[in-house]
Amino acid sequence: MSSPLAPIDIQLKRLPHGADLPVPAYATAHAAGMDVVSAEELLLPPGGRHAVATGFAMAIPEGYEVQVRPRSGLALKHGISLPNTPGTIDADYRGELKIILINLGDTPFPIQRGDRIAQLVVAPVQLASFTEVDMLDDTARGQGGFGSTGV
Repeated sequence: MSSPLAPIDIQLKRLPHGADLPVPAYATAHAAGMDVVSAEELLLPPGGRHAVATGFAMAIPEGYEVQVRPRSGLALKHGISLPNTPGTIDADYRGELKIILINLGDTPFPIQRGDRIAQLVVAPVQLASFTEVDMLDDTARGQGGFGSTGV
């Protein structure tokens, strides 16, 4: 079994409204995502969306992104998700991290300050460039689109 990658350091700047809140952290030894909490209190109505404040900004190292993903328990039990999942926080962004939540459920969902609202996954970024060509190589799938590989 190979050893895990060494952790990278992400600088975190706590904002005044984030005082006394926990920093993002892994809940278990083998968790892929770090729990992030709300720095505000609100009631998210059915169908409603809100950019929830976290009370911090961060400096992600060049070559990495932080992906924002829904918490499975909130999705299953309450229909709370992210409309742009996974969200991407780029390495050059320095503003407050806000988590865009959507209530896909049928009842209002209360969010208290300190509630776990999403998870953050750190990932390497592979840059690419495009080269225009007149023809692409052929594959077994070819131009088969949505649903073309199975029933």
